[in-house]
Amino acid sequence: MASADLRQELDCSICLNIYTDPVTLRYGHNFCRVCIDRVLDTQEGSVVYTCPECRAECQERPALEKNRKLCNLAECVRSIPEEKTGIFCIHSPVPAAKSCLYCEASLCDNHLRVHSKSAEHVLSDTTTSLGNRKCSVHKKILNYFSSENAACISLSCCLIGKHRGHQMKSLDEASDKKEKLRNVLQKLTIKKEETEKRVQRLQERRREHQEKASGAIKSFTALFRDIRRQLEDLEKRVLSEISRQEESVSLSVSDLIQQLEIKKDELSRKMRHIEELCNMSDPVTVLQEPDTGDLCDTEDRERHDEQVHGVGDLDVGLISETLHTLSNIITSTNVFFYMQGPTDILLDVNTAGNDTYISDDRKTAFRTEKNQRRPDTPERFQYYQVLSTRRFSSGRHYWEVEISKLANWRVGMCYPSIDRNGDQLHIGDNNKSWGLCGGSWYNNQYTARHDRKRIRLPDNIPYDRVRIYLEYEAGQLSFYSLCDPIRHLHTFTATFTEPLHAALWVQGGFIKISGGVSSCEK
Repeated sequence: MASADLRQELDCSICLNIYTDPVTLRYGHNFCRVCIDRVLDTQEGSVVYTCPECRAECQERPALEKNRKLCNLAECVRSIPEEKTGIFCIHSPVPAAKSCLYCEASLCDNHLRVHSKSAEHVLSDTTTSLGNRKCSVHKKILNYFSSENAACISLSCCLIGKHRGHQMKSLDEASDKKEKLRNVLQKLTIKKEETEKRVQRLQERRREHQEKASGAIKSFTALFRDIRRQLEDLEKRVLSEISRQEESVSLSVSDLIQQLEIKKDELSRKMRHIEELCNMSDPVTVLQEPDTGDLCDTEDRERHDEQVHGVGDLDVGLISETLHTLSNIITSTNVFFYMQGPTDILLDVNTAGNDTYISDDRKTAFRTEKNQRRPDTPERFQYYQVLSTRRFSSGRHYWEVEISKLANWRVGMCYPSIDRNGDQLHIGDNNKSWGLCGGSWYNNQYTARHDRKRIRLPDNIPYDRVRIYLEYEAGQLSFYSLCDPIRHLHTFTATFTEPLHAALWVQGGFIKISGGVSSCEK
């Protein structure tokens, strides 16, 4: 026992094994050299180093001093054989196979062969509490159970002891308690399994939140990086425009100043000549001088005044127009902050054209040459198009799609009253739908469409993943490219008079709903 206590005192608190090459920190605590080096390595780059034992802090990596006495002591203890544990035969140092309740001794297999086989020598599984299996009064083996006292008793207790006359059962007969315990064990097992499942669900929930948090950090980092880039670009454009206008005004003013300087020199020359005439005493010379006329020409002065006023000032309107880009940045950012994780959206097979295949999970649509032979109903489109089962009449919502490279496509939203036949049924070709279009049919030029009016969109943005964002009360339907970072493509503004359905149009390739739809908090 003393050896075990000593071994425990010599255990490293990091690896929980006997010290190997023990070293001491200045705080007085000891560790294996390898263990403490590994801990200090993990703290490299931190503001402080901390002792694993007492959490004492140090600005610099603590020095490690070898504890020679502790090292020698650990080596000595390591060389001492560990104390045997378990139950051993009383006749030889080997593990016991059974315990005799009568003899109060444990025996190995060899000594059991020569052990008494009489009825009073009752054998049981090995145990260290042999004395507890005998009556404390008569020193006889407990082999009966008194139901009145709920106590295990011996035969002597039944015949001459205080349990005389009680209803008795043999221990085997009274072992129905085991069945009760088994029932309790079964219930506890079920509760444990349920608890483990709840723990597992919570762990999965925690992992999901950690993944969402990690994704949010990545997305917001990219968003703010893009905002900074856009603001820096906008700042350069505004400052460049101001500098250009300032340079233009400065050149105009410099040109006028140069003209006026020439005029001033001419006036000075004339003034000196007139002063010379005024100082002459000979009137004949003065009278023979040509008439100088009105040197203060009013028209000439007015012309110069007009030139000065015509120089102008900074074109604030042009600068404001450049700054209008800032509102798009703010709008895009606001929408990003409103958004939450999407849930679900399904395609309505009852609206799909018979040349449009809808996947079993009702998430994917693509054109098919095989007629789907669906019932001809008023809700069904003539071709290529399908609506969502869900409609939206309030709140903020968004849904996302993945578009294959070979697809000719349109995505957007529409009223349920949109035409299902004719040449104006497609998304964006009527006043009841708003959409985004792309593909080889459109020369790979991307456009936003409503009521057959087209707005050209940039070609240098990926369009394989698109988010459609609806703010019903505000009357805004926006489209975003889900590149990194997210790019705003276009926003329609309207007063919605009917509920809106998500809508897909596809000819070649496929369109897949990847994120579903989510309601966002107002």
